Amino acid sequence: MKNSDKVTEIVQQLGVQARKASRALMGVSTDQKNQALHAMANALEKHTPEIKKQNALDVADGKEKGLSSAMVDRLVLNDERMSAMIQGLRDIAELPDPVGNIRSSWKKENGLILEKRSVPIGVIGMIYESRPNVTADAAALCLKASNAIILRGGSEALRSNQAIADALQEGGREAGLPEHVIQLIPISDRDAVTALITMDQYVDVIIPRGGEGLIRAVAENATVPVLKHYKGVCHVYVDRVADAQKAWSIVENAKCQRPGVCNAAETMLVHSEIAASWLPEMADILESRGVELRGDDRAREWVPSMKPATEEDWYTEYLDMILSVKIVDDIYEAIDHIHHYGSGHSDAIVTEVDENKAIFGRMVDSAAVYINASTRFTDGAEFGMGAEIGISTDRLHARGPVALEELTTYKYVVTGDGQIK
Repeated sequence: MKNSDKVTEIVQQLGVQARKASRALMGVSTDQKNQALHAMANALEKHTPEIKKQNALDVADGKEKGLSSAMVDRLVLNDERMSAMIQGLRDIAELPDPVGNIRSSWKKENGLILEKRSVPIGVIGMIYESRPNVTADAAALCLKASNAIILRGGSEALRSNQAIADALQEGGREAGLPEHVIQLIPISDRDAVTALITMDQYVDVIIPRGGEGLIRAVAENATVPVLKHYKGVCHVYVDRVADAQKAWSIVENAKCQRPGVCNAAETMLVHSEIAASWLPEMADILESRGVELRGDDRAREWVPSMKPATEEDWYTEYLDMILSVKIVDDIYEAIDHIHHYGSGHSDAIVTEVDENKAIFGRMVDSAAVYINASTRFTDGAEFGMGAEIGISTDRLHARGPVALEELTTYKYVVTGDGQIK
């Protein structure tokens, strides 16, 4: 038997088990699911030393193999991130159960009562890179929405992911969950991804989370439906009438607070009428933080230290301390630039003009549009949804943070009293 056949056989078995578990989950009550989430949080707490030990090995290997600083940052599980991961499970336990909600109902003239009810999607395949906390976030969200999940993390985090998955499975067993609700593909072979994304009979949707290359490869080769976002080319537009201090703070936060994430700003657009007075100080703030600025010709007139921006720069998700800067003459030029070069993720305006707030909010076609706030809030927890499984720039069937509600679909339940057609 070829190695690829062995890998396919392993993943197929996980699929069979996940489908069976997803059916069993439909009979699990909200209280049981919440108890399981708390048990999983307790297990993560108990096994934190081992998880951090395995994570340290992954981080050391990653540095030795030349992972970028952004990738290493995503990989690290420090005390703060471990605590946030554990608390995330407890927070999800406190959220309303989306399953069984009646989205709408109506009665027909013939007496039939129709209900549109939220139901689980079924089996979720999750493919992700670097961030081991995604293992816990995705598993917890899928469980709360009564979905089984098959996790496939990157080879750079295999030890970390396995240690986290082992703890989650231990908590699930203690709480009496059906077997195989949470499964991790235990091998880093790329054939495992191919097997997972073409397993239509067992997997209902694939959610890739990582770099643009990974997401494109999954989307182009999957036969299972894919919920995706390719990249986060996020913009902050500083309008003609903007509070200078507010604008400096928002841009600095959007770029510098954590540059290696998809909701960090990659391009700043500045109205030409304030470029001379506002931009040089903004550049000083950013450069003092270690940001490399790449500007168009007009921006470089006011800040000569900027490197020249190329056409490619406007399309680039740097995930690093680099920011492109362009001068625009009005809000409509800013919006046109966002639509042409952006990725439909998160875009912000800083302005004190109510009309421009309304124009930007109405016309910018992104999953999240910000008025006088940093783009860094595009996140399930920040939106009050609990943890998220990813950010979608698709339009079907979810957009923005993918949390509990987005992990359900619906069915119609029709109640009658002997009606026939």
